Amino acid sequence: MSGGEVAGLLVAVFWAILVSFLAVVLYRLARTLRAATELVGSVTEQVVPLLGEASRTVRSAQTQLEQVDHITADVRDVAANASALSTTVASTFGGPLVKVAAFGYAVRRAIGRRGAPAPEPRVVPVPRRRQRSGRTRTR
Repeated sequence: MSGGEVAGLLVAVFWAILVSFLAVVLYRLARTLRAATELVGSVTEQVVPLLGEASRTVRSAQTQLEQVDHITADVRDVAANASALSTTVASTFGGPLVKVAAFGYAVRRAIGRRGAPAPEPRVVPVPRRRQRSGRTRTR
């Protein structure tokens, strides 16, 4: 065997090893792609119903929010009406009720003083003022 034949034989062996290695890699890659395809198919089968349920849930939440908006508007109207009513009642009955209460207090006080002796007048002393020089002024 000559040197060219040995070199050709070595190249053929390395070529056979490379081809078999590539065949194993391609086989595993094909298996992985098949498994990924099956996984995507099963996920798609499960996601489609979930998306439908999510869509129904969002629609239901939107309906509930619209009802809450209506309720809030009604409560706002009731609060405005109650405020107007309390203002009307206060302006209509407030002044006369205060006058009646003051009159009743005055009558009770007058009846209570009828039998009691007159109180002595209270004298409140006036505080003395100081001058700027530090001396006090006498009156």
